[in-house]
Amino acid sequence: MGDFGYQLNGIQQVGIGVINLEESWKWYRKAFGMDVPIFQDKAEAYLMKGYTGGEVHSRHAVLAMNMQGGGGFEIWQFTSRKPTAYQGKTSWGDLGIFAVKIRSRDVLKSKAWLLECGAEVVTPIFTHPDSTKSFFIRDPFANLFEIRESESWFKSGKSLHGGVLGVCIGVSDLDQSLLLYQNILGFSEQVYLEKNHQAKWENDVGTSSRTLLEMKGLNPGAFGALLCKAQVELVQLDQKPTCRIFQDRYWGDLGFIHCCLDVNGMHDLKAKAQLAGYPFTVDSEDSFDMGTASGHFCYLEDRDSTLIEMVETHKVPIFEKFNWYIHLKSRDHRKNLPSFLVRMLAINRVKD
Repeated sequence: MGDFGYQLNGIQQVGIGVINLEESWKWYRKAFGMDVPIFQDKAEAYLMKGYTGGEVHSRHAVLAMNMQGGGGFEIWQFTSRKPTAYQGKTSWGDLGIFAVKIRSRDVLKSKAWLLECGAEVVTPIFTHPDSTKSFFIRDPFANLFEIRESESWFKSGKSLHGGVLGVCIGVSDLDQSLLLYQNILGFSEQVYLEKNHQAKWENDVGTSSRTLLEMKGLNPGAFGALLCKAQVELVQLDQKPTCRIFQDRYWGDLGFIHCCLDVNGMHDLKAKAQLAGYPFTVDSEDSFDMGTASGHFCYLEDRDSTLIEMVETHKVPIFEKFNWYIHLKSRDHRKNLPSFLVRMLAINRVKD
């Protein structure tokens, strides 16, 4: 990325705060095929106390992937406090991550399947300026998802859905927000920019400006091929006052707590972000340990306090029972891991 020697390899995962991890994960396995755990861990979140009222809180987390391609879900449950919910329903353009994009092979079939799973369909099927189709649902835990056609996949499989395609983020100033998401975070390709967009929503949100951004080209990095093409859609409402989704709530409370990008060259990314006025607010410095996985993680905030996590992965378990891991620190970060090795993560698939 310019004179700074870092690379961004796609969306690794989206953090989802839940009340009951097992119940939520079971639904996400059924609805979205998020059935391969990369790690499960119970620990205290020491480094996040700046976002948890100055106190260290305990949590139980699982990172689950869909092996057809796309980012995963880091499903996150407080074990030391009762999480709080957003007051009201998240809606189009609310400040923060108001929806997560899930890739679909066929939106009509996806709609029928998700209704069968107990989701609430909240919009009709749209056709967007790039000719893709999508619709929005609300899951049983009040989270919004956009189910969107995609041609970017790691492999074929039985599920209608792949993993995370992207996120929808409400912003207060679209032009200023582009400086972060395009110039620093790697979403450099503008697929479309639409002014005076009228969203057909469950409530009247008026008109908005929106832009769809993608990471350009094939993803580098060990798991770049698995993560597939990544998108961020930025939305600025024209009239309605916007609500910041995590105002007066903790990181880890209910809803979409962060969007996590897969990174190589964290120190150079930190230098460029800080120079542009986006200092890291959390930095594990060298290596964190999430049970059997490890790496370097950091956070920054966009202009509206939306949390972007960045992770440089050092070690991932393939088959923990036999002490079998992928060590990534010393390999060529410009290259994807061999496909057969990535596919072996499916050894840990949870079957219901």
